[in-house]
Amino acid sequence: MEKIEYEYVETNGIKLHVAQQGPKDGDLVLLLHGFPEFWYGWKHQMAALAEKGFRVWAPDQRGYNLSDKPEKVREYQMNYLIEDIVGLIKQTGKEKVCLVGHDWGGMVAWQVAKEYPELINKLVILNAPHLSAMSKHVLKHPSQLLKSSYILFFQLQGIPEKMASRSDWQLATEAIQNTSNERTFSKNDLKEYRLAWSKPNAMQSMINWYRANLKFFASAKVTDQITVPTYVIWVMKDQFLSWKLAEKSLEFCDQGQGTILGESTHWLHHEKPEQISHLITNFISAI
Repeated sequence: MEKIEYEYVETNGIKLHVAQQGPKDGDLVLLLHGFPEFWYGWKHQMAALAEKGFRVWAPDQRGYNLSDKPEKVREYQMNYLIEDIVGLIKQTGKEKVCLVGHDWGGMVAWQVAKEYPELINKLVILNAPHLSAMSKHVLKHPSQLLKSSYILFFQLQGIPEKMASRSDWQLATEAIQNTSNERTFSKNDLKEYRLAWSKPNAMQSMINWYRANLKFFASAKVTDQITVPTYVIWVMKDQFLSWKLAEKSLEFCDQGQGTILGESTHWLHHEKPEQISHLITNFISAI
């Protein structure tokens, strides 16, 4: 197995820390993590994809872990997040990549595929709704607002990050443990996350994604169609997002297909690493 390499890549006026694995001449797969993770969340998928001959890049996104952390809240607006990834794709030296995103990484991936389809071979989404699907779903199912109420809490300046950091990140640690299946995250996993969260200004920058994009969430257009081949993987036990959003999201895909997993939670790529890696590999390998 090829070892993981690390590189800082300049894109969109900042530097992103990128974990890389696999043969350099392989087709490139770009993995985008969500909140509150960093590249490490994809470690199982990176190894599996590299073993199949793919070149894999997994960046710490803007504000996370070892990547640059702009000071202003507005610098975390979706247009910046999109252009970070577009610039990163262009730095790979490949004409097109397969783009995979989970949670916030999935939200960014949807937008990159919508605005820059010429850069994407295939799109894989793990538990992240197409924004237009989210808008339609909330209108019919107001209970989704309760599932997403933490977004409003994150609008409070300074308070969420202070609460999360108390007692060696007890609140943040319990949040991912309590919303995942038992023993999903090992002691070493939690140690790695605490180290990433402890980087100067990291948690504030991570939460700034929510602060900067509340209006963006509310302004989704119902005509935002995805033209690239898309595969949506969803779970039944996500405490934050209804499984019905998977079907709704596929309505906005010209070439879409999906899989629902019954016993997994929001952290499906940790709980079912081999299965998720297999599903991703099969989809992006198919002609």
